[in-house]
Amino acid sequence: MAESKYVAYVSSYTMGDRHGIRIYDVDMQEGRFYEKDKVEITNSSYLCESHNRKYLYSITDTGVEAFKICRDGRLEFINWCSINGMRGCYLSTDYTDKFLFVAGYHDGKLTVLSLNDDGSIGKITDEIYHKGMGSAANRNFRPHINCARMTHDNRYLLVADQGMDHVNVYGFDDLNGKVHLVDIIRSELESAPRHIKISKDGRIIYILHEQKCYIDVYEYEFKNNLPYFNKIQTKTIVPWESGTNAVSAFSFSQDYKYLLTSVAGDNSVAVYDVDEKTGKLKENFNLPIAGEYPKDAEIFPGNKFLVSLNHETDSMTFFRVDLKAHTLVMNGKPLNVHTPNCIMFHKL
Repeated sequence: MAESKYVAYVSSYTMGDRHGIRIYDVDMQEGRFYEKDKVEITNSSYLCESHNRKYLYSITDTGVEAFKICRDGRLEFINWCSINGMRGCYLSTDYTDKFLFVAGYHDGKLTVLSLNDDGSIGKITDEIYHKGMGSAANRNFRPHINCARMTHDNRYLLVADQGMDHVNVYGFDDLNGKVHLVDIIRSELESAPRHIKISKDGRIIYILHEQKCYIDVYEYEFKNNLPYFNKIQTKTIVPWESGTNAVSAFSFSQDYKYLLTSVAGDNSVAVYDVDEKTGKLKENFNLPIAGEYPKDAEIFPGNKFLVSLNHETDSMTFFRVDLKAHTLVMNGKPLNVHTPNCIMFHKL
């Protein structure tokens, strides 16, 4: 049986270079990338793929852009749309691919846009500015939205606010693209919830906290027309030292058996085994990645290799992983890419 073929999309800032997305052919046997194409777009800080795998969406300085994913993995521009605010930092679609959610770190704004059947971005259907006053220490004195993603049943939008140290739970009207606040999941003061991941079956919610470097694990249940979140685990990634470490990447392996995060300062990647029944996490390894500020990282499909995007050293570093032996071994030379932000694998 022929091995599946993949491309990798890597987004980056564009200081001195107009190409904010690079497309790589993935060598699945050797665990390396080979540049295939590049796309002109300004300061692509985050990418997401539609659930039907036909379209790719990217943050850009002035809003969001939509692309058709071609058969060979190249991208064909569809359209651009303003988000009526400052540049976003995260985006995702609902599970019907009818709406696009954009999180705004700089202005604390959540933007909802409609999506058309051809993948193009339509009009803004809702926009909410988070309000309030967080801790006066460091940057956490006002709202900073860093993540917005739907529960798998398409009922609730979970929005992580680093500045306010909580996750807002919004009910979602998938007819008109409107949201309304129904609950708040509160985190520790100055913990800065950054990213949210959800188990394959939708039962377990994982919340990554940037500043205090831990993961909260919640059971999610919808009953009596309300969402219920029950915390079942808090997993420390590295010991918390104020101003020293900050976690960044957060991703599942393709088979959902492993959950990965990266640590700036410590400049490491931590991988956790995911208990299939309970959803709880057990550390597999936490090892250095030979670069500074691993802003994003991914385990290759097949779980034999790993790539780290090192934002401050302008590089991608590659590793062979043995998740049974808990090892991470350098795999060839780093690949140069200016201030990389986000990586996504796409199966052809």
